[in-house]
Parts: sequence; C-alpha cells; structure tokens
Amino acid sequence: MTVPSSRRLFEVLDATWPAAAIFDKGPWRLRRGDGGGQRVSAATAIGQLTEEGIAQAEVEMRSVNQTPLFMLKDNEIELDNQLNLAGYDLVDPVFIYLANARDLTYEQAVSSTMSSWPPLATQIEVWAKGGIGSDRIAIMERCQKPKTSLLGRSADVPAGTSFVAIDEDIAMIHAIEVSPDARRKGVGRNLIQGAATWCVQKGAKWLCLAVTQSNGPANDLYRSLKMTEACSYHYRRAQSVNL
Repeated sequence: MTVPSSRRLFEVLDATWPAAAIFDKGPWRLRRGDGGGQRVSAATAIGQLTEEGIAQAEVEMRSVNQTPLFMLKDNEIELDNQLNLAGYDLVDPVFIYLANARDLTYEQAVSSTMSSWPPLATQIEVWAKGGIGSDRIAIMERCQKPKTSLLGRSADVPAGTSFVAIDEDIAMIHAIEVSPDARRKGVGRNLIQGAATWCVQKGAKWLCLAVTQSNGPANDLYRSLKMTEACSYHYRRAQSVNL
C-alpha cells in the first residue's frame, strides 16, 4: 500500500476542512475563512512568485477583511525568507500525522465512542467550552465528503468529541476536544481509535490529523499510537503594524 505524499495530505486538509471559498489568482491559492481560523484563511503558493507577488496576496486577503496570512510547507524556504524579511511573524508550526487506519482500530474504543451526524447538542457544548464555536461548526457542515462526529465518554459521561471526514481513501480527524476533567483518562485515544474504526468501515485506508508542535500531550498521544510525522507546515502572519 503506497504511503500518501505530503501533497496529497494537504489536498485532504482542504477537502475535509473546507474554506468558505477558495480561488486562485496569479501564483496564489487564496481562502476566505469567514472566521473559521488559520487553516481556512491562509494563502498558499501554487505558482512562480514575482516581486509583486506578496503584495498581491495581501491586497486580496485584506479585501475580505482578513489579516494577511500564509501557510508554508517546509520546502518553501525562499518564500519563508521573503516573508520574514517583510516583517511577518512565524506562528504555529504544525505536524501532520499519518497512520494505516486498520492499525489504529480497537474494539474497546468503539464501545466508548458514538458516531453521529449531525453532532449532538452535548458535543456542541464540549466544543464550545474548548473554544470551537459556530464558525468552526460551519466548516464541518459545509464539508461535502463522507463525514461524522464522534462523542467520547468517560465514566458514562460525555467527555470529548471530534469531527472526521474522508477524501477518497484518506480520512482526517479534526477538532478533537476533551473536557479538562476527563484528560489523561483515555478519551482522546478512544476518539482516535473510534475514528479509525469508522474510517475502515467506510473503506478508508489511512487516518491523518494536524496538530501544533507545541501541543506536547497531543503529540505524545499520537506518537504512542505509532502515528508517523508525515509532513509539517507553519504560518507567517502580518504584524499589526502592517494591517
């Protein structure tokens, strides 16, 4: 089974966590996020850059009331240097983890999680307490791929939730949120393994997710599940003086 390329994983990221609008202009792929966070609001390079390229992207992003923000893959060194020299701050380095979905399936996780679409009110509450509000719920709703949400329980009490969607043979899990009093009790692990089981049932072969490199507990969990750091990216964000 061929391991998905980093390019393919970024395609899955766009497909399963979609921006409100995506359009290409010149050397840029531009996203309108409608308040849904960095992943759905960042510009990415798709062509040969010119000296005017960054300024062009800035104008487009400001036209939809977004702070200029660029997502950079690790091999985009020249663009990263240009943005650094232009005064852009480096923010939120991210790992994308990948695993064979079958390797993550676990029977106990199925009994500890429940699949539901649309999400239940209790899941919306868990997300909201973790800062995942209506703008991100809207992202889940507009995803046109096979999808579900998962409710995790601890001591028979709702304790965590996540969203997962499939693009062809790759699933991606997003918006993992575990209630503070239920952390380090296996809820996050069950959500990952429950998602993998759902994905296999739907015919997906791979499960991936994105997480900030600074989130130590989450990175430790994914590594303990033998998920592999398949690729990484970071953002460059305009400083307030550039707005």
